[in-house]
Amino acid sequence: MPANETATELLRATRIAPSILSADFARLGAQVDEVIAAGARVIHVDVMDGHFVPPITMGPIVVSALADRVHAAGAILDVHLMIERPERQVAEFAKAGADSITVHAEATPHLNYALAAIRDAGVSAAAAVNPGTPVGALAEVGALLDMALCMSVNPGWGGQPFIAASLDKLARLRGLLPSTAIEVDGGVDAKTAGPCAEHGAGVLVAGSAIFGAKDPAAAYAALAQAAGAV
Repeated sequence: MPANETATELLRATRIAPSILSADFARLGAQVDEVIAAGARVIHVDVMDGHFVPPITMGPIVVSALADRVHAAGAILDVHLMIERPERQVAEFAKAGADSITVHAEATPHLNYALAAIRDAGVSAAAAVNPGTPVGALAEVGALLDMALCMSVNPGWGGQPFIAASLDKLARLRGLLPSTAIEVDGGVDAKTAGPCAEHGAGVLVAGSAIFGAKDPAAAYAALAQAAGAV
């Protein structure tokens, strides 16, 4: 089964992807509506299991709760699995309405299998590498990747400062996978968004820089302008 064509097409453009990890969960739907109205078309969902990373966040039920309103607005759900053995959970997240699913190269001994399972579920497939993992970890699975994610902080916590060496790493990742969408996640704000885009990132995940602001829609617009995003 081919990957989600709508998601794959949206991820090819330069975009800011608001991460709901930093949203106010008492009014999650309203905050998602607000950034979509401001132009967001990729909503990032950070899933953590308390094992691969210390925190525990959310699961398929949150994806399912958001799916209809996000899809009705012409946007997609970009689900980032920071969990051990992610291949075991792919089917549930696909069923819940995920359009793109990212698994970590460090989280499974069967990365090829995990990515194939995502694509078989009709979802766009992505793989992430942590700050200490070489980009070459993705070299053997390039044919299965719709997107590659470069972590620019250590995964698990929002609000961390951007790791400056990530810019060179983004450029190396772009060189390794010239026809694949490149995503960056961690410490993205109005100062780092432009350099990230210049070094090869197309999809820029931002959590606290958007939902931690008094006006998330205005913060989204500022980041989009800084990155030259659509």
